[in-house]
Amino acid sequence: MSDSLLLGGRSFSSRLFVGTGKYRDFTVMREALLASGTELVTVAIRRVELKAAGHEGLLDALDLDRYALLPNTAGCRTAQEAVRVAKLARAATGVDWVKLEVIPDAKYLLPDPVGTLQAAEMLVGEGFTVLPYVQPDGVLARALEAVGCAAVMPLASPIGSGRGIRTAELLRTVLDGAGVPVVIDAGLGVPSDAAQAMELGADAALLNTAIAEARDPVAMAHAFALGVQAGRLAWQAGRMAQREAASPSSPVAGAVRLPEVELPV
Repeated sequence: MSDSLLLGGRSFSSRLFVGTGKYRDFTVMREALLASGTELVTVAIRRVELKAAGHEGLLDALDLDRYALLPNTAGCRTAQEAVRVAKLARAATGVDWVKLEVIPDAKYLLPDPVGTLQAAEMLVGEGFTVLPYVQPDGVLARALEAVGCAAVMPLASPIGSGRGIRTAELLRTVLDGAGVPVVIDAGLGVPSDAAQAMELGADAALLNTAIAEARDPVAMAHAFALGVQAGRLAWQAGRMAQREAASPSSPVAGAVRLPEVELPV
């Protein structure tokens, strides 16, 4: 049975989205992307040209017939800066999708909710398909939906921390009644984190560091693909009710009563 994700008018069969930073070389990056099964990769445009040091050859290293490109505005501190970088990204790549990041906080890398909402509204007005990276806040998520964002992307824990889901109760405020896909982004460290995100009802997961900094990035990419699939299947299946007390697996009714036997002393 098809379980594709409809996002921004496109259909994706994989619910795992992957970043392109921090790999030791482009060969490992390509192999990891392939092992992940992803169909959408995110690339940091930053405030420099794509041919600058550290970025040279990145787009050439990606098979853009296989992967949809999601430029991001990492490094932008204000709404105005993010809008400008998004426009530069569109001019450089021809892609009108953007992962919107407005992060003035250099220590914890927490996104600015006010700046993000302002930039999202401007970019939607400019014809962009906007996927904003946000803190897990149901009120903010509804506001971003209202201005026309194609998804919301709340963090599980701080970017690159690998601490897993530390915001489950807050994520539920985003997931409850969401009118657009919810993509859990940032902080996932191991495949079980991705499975948990999907079990909560997320539509997809996006990650980078957990794969790129693994001892074996290719194997870890495959493991995350399986984790996302398992979590999605578990959410669709519906978990059992939790109980305060134990409940026997074998039925009690109709059980044969054994005769009482007096044991020798």
